Amino acid sequence: MIELEQKILNEGEILPGGILKVGAFLNQQVDTDFMTKMSIEGARLYEGRGITKVLTVEASGITLAFAVAQQLHVPMVFAKKYGASNISGDLYKASVYSFTHKQTFDIVVSKKYLTADDNVLICDDFLAKGNALNGLIHIVEQSGANLEGALIAIEKSFEGGGDLLREEGVRLESLAIIDSMDDDGIVFRH
Repeated sequence: MIELEQKILNEGEILPGGILKVGAFLNQQVDTDFMTKMSIEGARLYEGRGITKVLTVEASGITLAFAVAQQLHVPMVFAKKYGASNISGDLYKASVYSFTHKQTFDIVVSKKYLTADDNVLICDDFLAKGNALNGLIHIVEQSGANLEGALIAIEKSFEGGGDLLREEGVRLESLAIIDSMDDDGIVFRH
């Protein structure tokens, strides 16, 4: 999505440690008109696949997942970080290591919200090494639901997660793929 690439170049910021900060439009402050454009494209990529649920992990993926679910007219479910007082009952659970926060945390989804009858599209804002996505895939597998694929706003291909998931047979669509990123700039895959 060329418009997303331009937005990254114009409003993104490269931070030390391979971090791309896009809080100005994607995951802290949200450009709602642009999010709508991204969600229309994401829904188009998966139209006709019988999606019944869109799944993400809290917190930054929620905006994109909600917008895509709205376009597809299906519920959006997000995996919560385990330990919140409002989480109880039968749960699907997976462990995820966050490079951003430098810690492992458990994510959970109530068994009431994801079943074997569902066709699931996973959405997230970033894909680097694939830890969050693998955790969500594990939750889908536990539920017996069918994984239709994953939609990512920004994939950092140089981190390798996308390639591994594609090799494992996961349908993965990324709206922008960054092949390299350093002080000299960003190179996108076309």
